[in-house]
Amino acid sequence: MGKRAVITLHPRYKIGEISSRLYGAFLEPIGSMVNGMMYQPNHPSADENGLRTDVTEALKEAKLPAVRLPGGNFVSGWDWKDSIGPREQRKAHLDLAWHQIYTNEVGHDEYLKWAKLAGTEPLYTINLGSERNLNDAVYLAEYTNYAGGTYWSDLRRKYGQEEPYDVKLWYLGNEMDGPWQIGSWELNPGGYGIHANEISKALKWVDGTIETAVCVSCSPLICHYPEWDMEVLQKCYDSVDYVSMHYYHNAPTNDFQALLGGSVYYEDYINTEVAICDYIQTKNRSNKKMMLSFDEYGSTFGTRSELHFGYHPEAHLHRSFYQFNPDTKFVKHDPDKMGEGMMFGHQGDMIQALGNTSAQLAFLRHADRVKVGCMTGGIGALAAANHDHVWKTASHYPYTHLIRYGQGTSLQTIVDCDTFDIEGYYLDDGNQFQKREGLPYLDTAAALNEEKQELTIFVIQRKWDAQMGVDIDVSGFRGWTFVEHIQMYSDDRDAGNTFDNPNVIQPSVNTETKFEDGKIQATLQPLSWNVFRLEKREGGKE
Repeated sequence: MGKRAVITLHPRYKIGEISSRLYGAFLEPIGSMVNGMMYQPNHPSADENGLRTDVTEALKEAKLPAVRLPGGNFVSGWDWKDSIGPREQRKAHLDLAWHQIYTNEVGHDEYLKWAKLAGTEPLYTINLGSERNLNDAVYLAEYTNYAGGTYWSDLRRKYGQEEPYDVKLWYLGNEMDGPWQIGSWELNPGGYGIHANEISKALKWVDGTIETAVCVSCSPLICHYPEWDMEVLQKCYDSVDYVSMHYYHNAPTNDFQALLGGSVYYEDYINTEVAICDYIQTKNRSNKKMMLSFDEYGSTFGTRSELHFGYHPEAHLHRSFYQFNPDTKFVKHDPDKMGEGMMFGHQGDMIQALGNTSAQLAFLRHADRVKVGCMTGGIGALAAANHDHVWKTASHYPYTHLIRYGQGTSLQTIVDCDTFDIEGYYLDDGNQFQKREGLPYLDTAAALNEEKQELTIFVIQRKWDAQMGVDIDVSGFRGWTFVEHIQMYSDDRDAGNTFDNPNVIQPSVNTETKFEDGKIQATLQPLSWNVFRLEKREGGKE
């Protein structure tokens, strides 16, 4: 079992306030994410707009706080004006990002109405790829947020939405540095920064209550990172409120060290981006502290492929996007023939849950600067769906635990336990990782909700082959009582929940956990999710 671990925390050691947007999700019309899971007009639960209410009700029940939409790479070639009004008058287009025929049956208004049905805040991404007209962004904000009395706001009312949608956070394009992006600004970061600056100003002149997020390098693995970020931010720092960051962490199949230790790479990215932002703040003599938005992320096992060297096109990420396939076919996705939606990876439910939750804990440990998190597979994690049904995978439970209990103020957690190393590894030319040493087997974060008088400690037990004993020292919380230790694990690492068998993996309460002399004493199962709850109230377990 190794040495007994110790976690220590104290109410005075605060990191920062936790934004509810930290636990958001991401939506983009890829495959059946929209056409099938979101929109399926012949589904028994479909409303008058063809939107599946079984999915929106499940997300509402889970209290999903925010969702970024409608993309993604898709949005860089999308004209929102072709997606409004009567469906029979809308224009179908080729989606160059995903080689789809997009019919616009789900358009601007449907995306925002869907978010309202799901009880979640829409975070809207505008097209700054193929559409670089400042007026287009102004018209979009006017149509969306202005009350009435202008052409675009009255057009919204004519099309059935009397009240403004009141969208508060706007993303200024998507992954604008990527060579794969339609209308990429890869070769002109300064130009993008200037354009984003002007768009941000104009949006805020339409509605002074909104915030904006500017794209920086979409991955710490791309070759122009972090210089691209520096050039962009120098042009727009004072007009924007967030930097938009994306990261997908991949690990070789069954390499639990690489997958669950991947949060260290997220934190490297966060720390570097914070340093860049603070440098630009000082250089610009600005009073603004820039905040971070991880509006696409995911962690999964992947298949290792061949490395390429020298002048091979695949050896250079940018050059590889100039290899065009003459046999490419465009696909029209029928919502009545959907597959299993968009779920990452091929591992069992438990491993998938721990991989993505480890990223969420990293964000929580940096809650003073990371204010938005939109998990790419987040909708499926909260409400897995196929053509007919909705159910809860294992990922649903830690996700909703964080939504429910991960509020208030993030606290530092000091961990003393056995450690492990991640050997340097690669998945492909674009995913290569340096060796990291001395990572604790316990991945932790904590939230103090002073309004509700709740303290919650979140722990992932990353050791894959043994239990671990732990003492959690909360003696600094005098007068607080222990409520419960929630745990979730599976002895079968390939197991998963289905609609027909939805309870294969689910949380339970560990009744063996003790609380004595200001310390919680517990035994943690291998590859397990653990939630320790305390409250400041009468009674409880002393």
